[in-house]
This record gives sequence, structure tokens and C-alpha cells, in this order.
Amino acid sequence: MKKISNNIFIITLMFGTLITISSNSWLGAWMGLEINLLSFIPLMNDNKKNLLTSESSLKYFLTQAFASSILLFAIIILMFFYNNNFSQFYSLNEILILSTLMLKSGAAPFHFWFPEVMEGLSWINGLILMTWQKIAPLMLISYNFCYNFFMMSIILSMLIGSLGGLNQTSIRKLMAFSSINHLGWMLLAMMNNELLWMTYFLLYSLLSISIIMMFNNFKLFYFNQIFNISMMNPIIKFLIFLNLLSLGGLPPFLGFLPKWLVIQNLTSMNQLFILTISVCLTLITLYFYLRLSYSIFMLNYQKNTWMLKNTYNMKMSSMSLILNFISIGGLLMILMFYMIL
Repeated sequence: MKKISNNIFIITLMFGTLITISSNSWLGAWMGLEINLLSFIPLMNDNKKNLLTSESSLKYFLTQAFASSILLFAIIILMFFYNNNFSQFYSLNEILILSTLMLKSGAAPFHFWFPEVMEGLSWINGLILMTWQKIAPLMLISYNFCYNFFMMSIILSMLIGSLGGLNQTSIRKLMAFSSINHLGWMLLAMMNNELLWMTYFLLYSLLSISIIMMFNNFKLFYFNQIFNISMMNPIIKFLIFLNLLSLGGLPPFLGFLPKWLVIQNLTSMNQLFILTISVCLTLITLYFYLRLSYSIFMLNYQKNTWMLKNTYNMKMSSMSLILNFISIGGLLMILMFYMIL
């Protein structure tokens, strides 16, 4: 019975997003966002025994309901201005709509709820929050363009996303700050090209699914768990950290491709100032991924020799391995096809 209700909520969650992105009016878009929100709340509360989950769902509901109410208010004001020809207030109202949509997506400076909510969720719900739940707000943000506001949000998202993850011991919070950083890159791509941010989002979602499936398989939530798992095959450890480096955007991996496309686009548009800031701040995210990788591979830790039987075959699904292969070798495959053709 629980599985059936979960499936119904997942279907309505998807319908909510589809209503938003296919709507031709602001009211229809708002309605889709509400359906999406109200479908996700029961999915978050799948584990009744965990108090953190209930806390996370309440935090999520309050912030999203607050954003929705301001968005509806802004839409009504927009229609009022439109009907009465008050064109001088358009820019103010546009900023109000943009700020509510950025609050919904978790972009800085409206990011405060995102790491806290992620901390209390299971990996699958966290994955939905990091990928699917961003589609509708980002699509609506792309309809509203305000250069100065975008610039402020991009720089703050990258700054908070990179500095916020430096002192984290929780992998879920680390992924949340990484998501905020990537959101900055998506907004940067959105400024110049509609197709570019969609490509970035698609590749980011693929990388997130790949790494979160591994964390979910081994029930990893904190760094010290990775130190303590003596049963973990070194190859799986290696795969996890190659995935992390791919998510950080290190060149031989697929994660570098969307950043490469954005960098190329910005260079052609001669926007070198914002490009330099973005690359420098993303290097900080790469630093904490590398720090994590080095410490786990190179520090000494106890290993029980009688527990060497690994659970690799039992735990790892073929789907996860395929995603890992795409994440690690995807860019090289694309380059090979490009050279052949």
C-alpha cells in the first residue's frame, strides 16, 4: 500500500513540473509549483521513525510555501501594473518574482534552507531535491532576465557553494553545497544561451545520479564511514572518488564538459571577468573533493583481515556501474566519436 501511494506521489510530482514548464500563464506556472511541492512532502516523510526527516520536510514546506505566497502576490501585482499601465514598477516586480524562484531552487543568497533540508533526507529524496525539483524554478527563471540580479546571484552561489563545503563532515551537506555551486554555473549558462543551461543541467543530473547511487548502495552519510568500511573494495572507493572529481569538473572526466561549454561560450561573449571569478571559485570545490580523496586513500586506518570478503557483487548494480563508466569516461568517448566523424 505504501509503495502504491509513493508511486502516485511521484507521478503527481512529475505532473506538477510538467504543468509549470508547459504553462502559458504565471498562474498556471504557480499552480504547477504548488502541485509539485505538495507531492514531494509525503515522499520526504517516508521514514516515520527518523525525526530529522520530519524536521526537514517541515523546513522545506515552510520555505517553499513562503516563496509560493510571495510569487502569487508578485503575479497579482504584475497583472495590476499591466492593466493600469504602471510600467515604471516592472523592474521591481521582476526582481520580486526572480528572488522567489531562486528561493525555490536554492540559489544564493536564498540558499539557507537547502543544506539543512538535505541533511535530514534519504539519498533518493536528496537526489530528487537536487535534480528534478530544480527544473520548474529554473525554467521560470529563464523567462525573467535581470542582468545585475543574475550577476549577484551567480557570484554568491559560487562563493557560498565553494566555501560552505570546506569544513563539512556530512556527505549530504557537501552535496548540497556542491549543488549550490553548480546552480551558479547554470545561471551563468542561462545568461547567454537557453540550450547551454539545459545541457549543463542534464549532465549534472547524470553525474549526481551516478554518485548518489553509490552512496545509497553503501549507506554512506559521513566521511568517517568511508574510513571505517573495511569491507569496501578499493576499486569501489576509487570509483566513488573518481565520480567526485568528475562532479568537481576535473578535465579528463565528463563533469568537465558542461563547464568547458560554458567557458567557451563566455570567452566568445568576451565576459572574462565573471569567467575568471567562476573558475577560481570552482577550484575551491575541487580542492575539498581532492582533500577528501587523498585523506581516504593515503591515511592509515585499521582494517580487519578476517573481514576481507567484499560485498561488491551484491551491492553494486549493473546500472550503477554503467553510470560510473559514463561519468568517468564519457568525455573521452565523445572526443573519440568526434575525431572519427
